[in-house]
Amino acid sequence: MTDTGRFRDLLADTPEAPMPDWCDPMLAVLTDERFSDPDWIFERKLDGERIVVFFDGERARLMTRNRNDVTKTYPELAEAVADQASDRLIADGEVVAFDGQVTSFSRLQGRMQIRDAKRARESDIKVYLYFFDILHLDGHDLTRCELRRRKEFLKNALLFDDPLRFTQYHNEDGEALYEDACAKGWEGLIAKDATAHYLHGRSRKWLKFKCSRSQEFVIGGFTEPRRGRKGFGALLLGVYDGDELRYAGKVGTGFSDKFLEEFRERLDAIGRDSSPFSDSVGEPAYWVSPELVAEIGFTEWTKTGKLRHPRFLGLRRDKPPRSVHREEPA
Repeated sequence: MTDTGRFRDLLADTPEAPMPDWCDPMLAVLTDERFSDPDWIFERKLDGERIVVFFDGERARLMTRNRNDVTKTYPELAEAVADQASDRLIADGEVVAFDGQVTSFSRLQGRMQIRDAKRARESDIKVYLYFFDILHLDGHDLTRCELRRRKEFLKNALLFDDPLRFTQYHNEDGEALYEDACAKGWEGLIAKDATAHYLHGRSRKWLKFKCSRSQEFVIGGFTEPRRGRKGFGALLLGVYDGDELRYAGKVGTGFSDKFLEEFRERLDAIGRDSSPFSDSVGEPAYWVSPELVAEIGFTEWTKTGKLRHPRFLGLRRDKPPRSVHREEPA
């Protein structure tokens, strides 16, 4: 257990506040700009599931950014927080699984689909929880503190022994760190304004430096499988433009045989007669209600607004379909 008693004086000038049941997480904006700045820090961009942790002094609750309780999916992480935290807290982080030295969203899928704590414990997919921010500690609201100060509170709020990890950061050389991240096969970097408060929602105070392009897309339908393939041929993808779901292309690679068969049943369960897209797909298809979100990697957008060389990376449960828009560098 950690001792935050010596931080009472530091907490004294932060506002007292009851611990809320929910806090919208801060989200980064994609950028093509690479830079260094003494007022910014640089962290590894992790390829996992964003989690906000609520600890009430006895029990830890793990929540996705669209308010799904996933404590039973990662019971060992919740228990580790309960064992290592000394005060009530709300902390921000990411659950990851590794493929070698690289975090792998595809590998994490095997855990994300588990809803039973016993089955999760028996899974051979080992997971870790990387913390990078803290919003609330011991009855005090920390969101108005500058980021570097929040980092200090975070370092001392928990004992960072596996499976809990503190996300290391750098104070300079953003360009060189980005090049190194890409050479190592990482997803990229997150640049954060170290003087900024914690803002609920998307903000240019946090920026994404991505090594390769990927984003979320809404699944609006699928095509018939061909040449002996099981399940389905390709998923039809879209992004919202206002209230309209715009067709962005289809993805037919990145699926295992098991996923093809099992996911077809899930698609059939949300089938509908009409297309959810506002524009034409241009080929025969089966339509589904736009309830599911997929993470897709791709090389670029074409001039007609379609994906070039898309590949399926996994399903996302931490983002509402209506919040999925075309992501372009700011």
